[in-house]
Amino acid sequence: MNINQYLDSTYLKTPEQAGISNSDTLDMVHKLTQEAIDNGIYAVMIRPDYVRSVRELLDEKKSNVVLGTVIGFPEGIYDLNEKLREAQKAISDGADELDFVVNYEAFKKGDIDKVKEEIETATSIVLREGKVVKWIIETAALTDEQIIEITQLIRDIVLEKIGEENAAKVFIKSSTGFYKTENDAPNGANEHVIKLMLENAGSLPVKASGGVRTTEEAKKMIDLGVKRIGTSSALAIVQGKEASGNY
Repeated sequence: MNINQYLDSTYLKTPEQAGISNSDTLDMVHKLTQEAIDNGIYAVMIRPDYVRSVRELLDEKKSNVVLGTVIGFPEGIYDLNEKLREAQKAISDGADELDFVVNYEAFKKGDIDKVKEEIETATSIVLREGKVVKWIIETAALTDEQIIEITQLIRDIVLEKIGEENAAKVFIKSSTGFYKTENDAPNGANEHVIKLMLENAGSLPVKASGGVRTTEEAKKMIDLGVKRIGTSSALAIVQGKEASGNY
């Protein structure tokens, strides 16, 4: 098992969240990228504001590290047109993969048509640009039944409207890692929710994100069947160390 090739090394805090300047955040993002280059980590996952700069760094280093970013992050409630504008800019700036936060609040309210339109439209545009799309469903905000339903919904839209031949390029992803749970309950990937997703995703791959911080945890997720893992602890996982942090 080459665990490195499953990992998306992630830094998604805003300067305000981290209590540092924008230039310091850019330094953090560049450091993360260099670590990925040096350690054969599959991808880096960063905020859209830093995509162009990281694209330039990767091109300068002639690196094949994949560049991912997040869209509609972390709430997912933004208007579809706003999400599409953000996605188009990210693609123009050089992103390879776009991780959209699905409008899970609309889904919970029963506005399924809005969610269907978002998934079909955004997926079609991203795939047409030759990129990979991932849909973050925010499992900590959903019941087990809702996790199953929204996973099946994404699966069915992709297979029926986009085509089975594109299924491998459309992931269903567990979490943002930023959702505020009651009593600080776990807000990311765990064995239970990942199994629910895998059992209902069909031929769509699943990405586990949020809370995977050790080599053992990462291997467990891979053994379950996930194809990618989003983590701010990628370097520690590669080195067999336990990392601190909450994403």
